[in-house]
Amino acid sequence: MKREIKTTNDGSKTLFINDLNENYHSHHGALQEAEHVFIKNGLKLVNDCEINILELGFGTGLNVLVTIDEHLKTDKNHVINYFTLEKYPINESEMNNLAYFELFDNPEFKNIYQKIHLADWEKSVEIVKNFNLKKIKCDFFDLITIDLPKIDLVYFDCFGARVQPDLWEKPLFEMVSDKMAVNGLLTTYSSKGSVRRVLQELGFSVEKKAGPPGKREMINAVK
Repeated sequence: MKREIKTTNDGSKTLFINDLNENYHSHHGALQEAEHVFIKNGLKLVNDCEINILELGFGTGLNVLVTIDEHLKTDKNHVINYFTLEKYPINESEMNNLAYFELFDNPEFKNIYQKIHLADWEKSVEIVKNFNLKKIKCDFFDLITIDLPKIDLVYFDCFGARVQPDLWEKPLFEMVSDKMAVNGLLTTYSSKGSVRRVLQELGFSVEKKAGPPGKREMINAVK
């Protein structure tokens, strides 16, 4: 896949796939979107002492970074086990040019950013104290074969339905649901009616919430 780096409206960068005419993040602001969808309407709503997070998919690693940022700002004694799936990892040149560590005040973030991207795949790595990352290189539909603890929080951050409609249909959501704990939270930038109906059919309680900049609504769903 041919990818190029673009700057979004909040000054943070994203990757753009020419063949799909699709950004990895909102052009209105990559950082704003990640913090709004996955931190404000995700991590901050889960109060367990140990949190198992599943992300679909790893992409540029920005969601991991904002999660670590929030972890370090709050109670570092909480344990986060973060599992992330990705079929097409970015390369070292893309990692360096995205330079997401520059978006954060913490001087340790350059090292943290590199540690995230250079961590071995298929292994659990402690990135900072009590934050364990396991990157899994696979297709999302391989999820059914992956052994995971019960997941408390899902970051559903697949490419949009316009370019990959199969990722927003019942089979994948059913696999995700099977990995989740009762009362687990799924958060996504999507607000599609078809997504809401599939989640309700699978037994989720679905709530539409205010979306990130440039998007009117998004979805939270509790199993």
